[in-house]
Amino acid sequence: MPEFRSFINKLRTHFQEMTEDASALYQTDADNDHLWEVYLDSFPEGRNPVFRKRRRYDCSCCRHFVKTFGNVVTIKHGQVTSIWDFELDDGVFSPVVKAMASYVKSCAIVNKFHAAQPHVGTDHSMEQGENAVIQWDHLSLDIPDKFLTHRHLSQGDDQARFRDTRNVFKRSLDEITEDSVLTLLELIAQNSLYRGQEWENELRKFLQYKKAYDRLPDEDSKDLFAWEMAATAGAVVGKIRNHSIGTLLLNISEGEDLDVAVRKYEAIVAPANYMRPKAIYTKQMVEEAQKKIIELGFEDSLGRRFATLDDITVNNILYTNRDAAKRVAGAMDVFASMLSDARDNAKSFDHVEEIGIEDFISRVLPTSREVEAYLENRHAANMVSLIAPINREAKSMFKWNNPFSWAYAGNVTDSMKDRVKAAGGRVDGVLRFSIQWNDEDNNPNDFDAHCIEPDGNRIFYKAKRHEATGGNLDVDIINPTPGVPAVENITWPALAKMRNGTYRFLVHCFSNRGGRSGFKAEIEYNGEIHSYEYPNELRQSEYIDVAEVTLKDGKFSIVDRLPSSTASRELWGVHTNEFIPVSVMMYSPNYWDNQHGIGNLHFFFMLKDCANPDQPNGFYNEFLNQQLLENKRVLEALGAKLRVQEAEDQLSGVGFSSTKRNDLIVRVTGTSKRVLRIKF
Repeated sequence: MPEFRSFINKLRTHFQEMTEDASALYQTDADNDHLWEVYLDSFPEGRNPVFRKRRRYDCSCCRHFVKTFGNVVTIKHGQVTSIWDFELDDGVFSPVVKAMASYVKSCAIVNKFHAAQPHVGTDHSMEQGENAVIQWDHLSLDIPDKFLTHRHLSQGDDQARFRDTRNVFKRSLDEITEDSVLTLLELIAQNSLYRGQEWENELRKFLQYKKAYDRLPDEDSKDLFAWEMAATAGAVVGKIRNHSIGTLLLNISEGEDLDVAVRKYEAIVAPANYMRPKAIYTKQMVEEAQKKIIELGFEDSLGRRFATLDDITVNNILYTNRDAAKRVAGAMDVFASMLSDARDNAKSFDHVEEIGIEDFISRVLPTSREVEAYLENRHAANMVSLIAPINREAKSMFKWNNPFSWAYAGNVTDSMKDRVKAAGGRVDGVLRFSIQWNDEDNNPNDFDAHCIEPDGNRIFYKAKRHEATGGNLDVDIINPTPGVPAVENITWPALAKMRNGTYRFLVHCFSNRGGRSGFKAEIEYNGEIHSYEYPNELRQSEYIDVAEVTLKDGKFSIVDRLPSSTASRELWGVHTNEFIPVSVMMYSPNYWDNQHGIGNLHFFFMLKDCANPDQPNGFYNEFLNQQLLENKRVLEALGAKLRVQEAEDQLSGVGFSSTKRNDLIVRVTGTSKRVLRIKF
């Protein structure tokens, strides 16, 4: 059959040409049985008649070839070529190859093809006829060595490895942004990323793939690109997503704060005593931020300083004392009649009354001529400063209509919960226990969060998860980084799995490495946060009981167990365990001018002679308006670079969030003298 021999020769020539510069062979998900039916049914009528019992070209050897190799294709520059994509000028096999090519290329690529042997199919077979031996030719091809399975791997293992690499490569191209790669390359160039130079070449290779991938017009083209380039990318670049550097790239791509993302990376790859040589922001990031700021008209808004009494107006304060009122615009007129009506011979009360913050504002403040706050050691995390723009006429960069912001101690807006979240812990469960240390004094000790559940099970570093209740220790810090607050976190995600009874919370000093300070703790449920502080040094192996939370019929109750500390200490120039005059009381700026619902409401008690010794950020991402949030990573770096300038008589004191349970003792002098415990 000369037509068949010519068909086989053309097939072999075409296969040599299509594989000459191909890096891999691929298989589509064409159905093998259907593929053989397409082959047999595509012959022109009368050209594949029944021979003996079957059709002439219905051959077991050819059937095996078609089912084994008929779905093989190559990919070059995004174009798929099957083994059937060649021209024939005969009237027998021309429609066959067209039908086969059309069907095979209509199917999705599902794997790389690796041959176990250098030859596919049977060249020919011999049959003893009545008068002579008959030679039957069959479909067959020689496979170049580069497509053969590696000797140390089975064909299945070889294919599985490549398929895994390709799938990870595709996810990397989809999920890692070009900007994240450029950011890391710049950090590496300025030597700000630990062992970053080891990844520079791989990052540059991946960047080239990423740029080409992002230019492709549709998902089908991107899918083919991933199959084609996975064969040349190699295992390291192809699986970059699964490496430590890939985790960093993903975190940056998902919008995580750059400094937080890098710290997570360093926690994996860097030794405990590693100190980063440079801050985590790049020249390019600062330039982009400046460009955006100028474009939106916020150039004069960047300069920040501590706010003073001269910056605020009477309509945005709840209370001011006589001395402060002299400097608050409009305050003397408003408060003059109130102050003159208050009697000087105040009556003293020995007992402490409890009052909610809203009742305090509406019922007590209007007749108060002096308010003093009793500052306690546990209020260290509540220390807060009001921040103003250097240019008083500057445009507001924030979600609210004024240019004022605030910064709590530790240069954060809501300290412990945010740090737990940044460390990868869950803060959205029905019950949360978090601890924090190494935040004020260098404390390298290893503190552990423990919980003893109602059934006696203990959740701690050796048994982090209790499947029955869902309780999970999801943040475990062993070696605190100098200058970086350390946190641990235990949370329960669902009330339905928790058991009735008492949950006992403790802190254990697993290793005392010379740290002389204690810890802070938070317990949260029902949207309320209970805060604790233990400032004393913990001895080796010492346990400190924090609190006991009881669950009964779906409701929580709490009993505090943490010992209180009475030793006075200095916080921001004022002393704890003393009554300190309150100069001004106000809402946080996001609630000034009758604004409502713009973030959490905070209550600020600005204290006389209180001065923030730190250099807080001038603004935070959570404050910025939507236009600026498009460059939030860049602006975070810029906010860290542009520190707040000093100012005399700054407005600093203690602040309390409406979302966190807390309290403050105040002594109020008005028509009488009263000592009140304000509940937040």
